[in-house]
Amino acid sequence: MKKIAILDTSICSTNLGDQIIMSAVESHLNEVFKDDFFIKIPTHDSIGKNSHRELESSNYKIVGGTNLLCSNINSYRQWRLNPYDALVVKNLTLMGVGWWQYQSPPNLYSKLLYKKILSSQLLHSVRDNYAKSQLESIGIRNVINTACPTMWSLTDDHCSNIPIEKSDSVLMTFTNYKKDKSSDAQLLLLLKQNYKQIYFWIQHPKDYEYVKELCEQSLDNAVQVDFIAPSLNALDKALSEDVDYIGTRLHAGVRALQKKKRSLILAVDNRAIEISKDTHLPVIPRNDFSSLKDWIVSNNDLKLNLPWETIEKWKKQFT
Repeated sequence: MKKIAILDTSICSTNLGDQIIMSAVESHLNEVFKDDFFIKIPTHDSIGKNSHRELESSNYKIVGGTNLLCSNINSYRQWRLNPYDALVVKNLTLMGVGWWQYQSPPNLYSKLLYKKILSSQLLHSVRDNYAKSQLESIGIRNVINTACPTMWSLTDDHCSNIPIEKSDSVLMTFTNYKKDKSSDAQLLLLLKQNYKQIYFWIQHPKDYEYVKELCEQSLDNAVQVDFIAPSLNALDKALSEDVDYIGTRLHAGVRALQKKKRSLILAVDNRAIEISKDTHLPVIPRNDFSSLKDWIVSNNDLKLNLPWETIEKWKKQFT
């Protein structure tokens, strides 16, 4: 029996999108390591002595998803690595990890740290070609683009069962750290005009206050939304109903596709844009209201272009 350490990006995270990612990561790793033992290590908090010991004794150490990588890890520390970790942490393997934002090439500190802690033997899985090119720019070439693990279940058969026609209800999300009150207020009114019922899922604590403020400021309080509790169980229950998804939260949109719901993601940064370039995930810029109106009223077949060969290649290296 092997021991598999999962560097879990959902621990100490206030973004429930990380739970969506880790749900997919664990599901696929359970298929690869069917009879093996798993232990979880945090990425959003400092690695302690016990975690260092468990990492050292693990057969494989897999970093699960999200946009952990960046060009200046010494100043932007979503992944809480420090110089001591570089001395004791090694042979980590990436699984569907992305780059934080569009950035210049990694600085010297980030380059040295990544080259020290990442495996030079196993293939690293990243979720888009931009992350792949950033790693290759510092000499890490054992990298393949597998798209995000949340999408690995979106086979052609699965997608063929996603409705193509508009629902009467819509589930939406906003991103609290990417506010655009003018555009988001316009989006609310557009959804009010096209759907009988609007639901809002709270992916981050600050999302609630933001959408509540937008509704209160809408013309004559014209827009009313029903709030969905901030949990994956509540999201999945809402997605069990006849509903479309439209929102700025990337992984809530992918979760909707997992649950066979018509879904459109409104891009606010590089993550959705880069994944869409590679996979044809349904993504448009958040301010493209003309395309949004067309999508709402049109019948939309979902034709994804997922890199099945590289996904299988990454999985099979462990078997």
